[in-house]
Amino acid sequence: MESRIKERFNQDILNGAAKRYGVAQGDIEKLGGFESFIFLFKKASREYVLRLSHSLRRSQELIRGEVDWINYLAAGGVSVAGAVMSQNGKLVESIDDGQGGQFLATAFDKIEGRPAREVGWSPGLYRTYGRLLGKMHALTKDYQPKDPLAKRPQWEDSANTECVKNLPGSEALAQKRYWEVMDRVGALPRDRDSFGLIHYDAHSSNLLVDQDGKLCLFDFDDSLYSWFICDIAIVLFYMTAGKEKDIASVKEFMTHFLQGYAGENKLDPKWLKEIPHFLKIREIDLYAVIHRSFDVDNITNPWVAGFMKGRKEKIEQDRPFLDFDFGALSGQLQRPDPDSK
Repeated sequence: MESRIKERFNQDILNGAAKRYGVAQGDIEKLGGFESFIFLFKKASREYVLRLSHSLRRSQELIRGEVDWINYLAAGGVSVAGAVMSQNGKLVESIDDGQGGQFLATAFDKIEGRPAREVGWSPGLYRTYGRLLGKMHALTKDYQPKDPLAKRPQWEDSANTECVKNLPGSEALAQKRYWEVMDRVGALPRDRDSFGLIHYDAHSSNLLVDQDGKLCLFDFDDSLYSWFICDIAIVLFYMTAGKEKDIASVKEFMTHFLQGYAGENKLDPKWLKEIPHFLKIREIDLYAVIHRSFDVDNITNPWVAGFMKGRKEKIEQDRPFLDFDFGALSGQLQRPDPDSK
């Protein structure tokens, strides 16, 4: 989280948000958060998640666009954490920060389940994961925002590329690699069956698994308009980051994930060959985020330290994130899902 946002947050902001949702101070507790402040609150024997974002990151219109899409997906049967109304009948509440900005409060249903990263993965769960993303992409083809002003950004929006732009001068070559691949991707065709509103961060830390093995997706804060294959590539990125050399695991995951995906959405197999480009974009994106959020000369987080080891050289030498022939998986997008009824 940016320091300028952290510095503006205080107890009065939290009290103002709690009041708007009719929550007593003793019924709210902090959960954490990376780009926003996240809390848990109880009301009428039910539990909800409260998120406090800031207008320095997202406008109120963007957040209204986010929650409108979330509730559209929920109404269509996608397993997501739906947004709920405040006491004033609003999906987004604004709390002035006293410095010309606002904290923007949104509440969501709390999902029951364990974090997916703590659950043992299996072929069946991989296919469930694919079905979840496939159903979301199938539904989004017909999605139209209720309010044209509350529309999520396009993939090339300046806010989405700002972090890479702010890499230090010593990372000029990494920036060059980024814009090269962005130009390559920007020339891709956009049509109803390949391009639409996507989650853009559907990794396992944003998934919960219930006791019946059902996956539920949350944290749509990064959602934007991009290619469906981009969503798939980001899922793969986080499933393999830190173990990129384990090609057998890449093949196993993608085989089952794509079978599940194909059970819910039709995607031309030709898009698989674009996965390496989207993997590279996410690799450099994350590299830039780490430069922004950590002291890169003194990283204490084990996962971040592992990711950064040799990463500068890999990016500058334009080596693929994964050395894998994705075209060999084309058949999985045309094969029936073995779990489908």
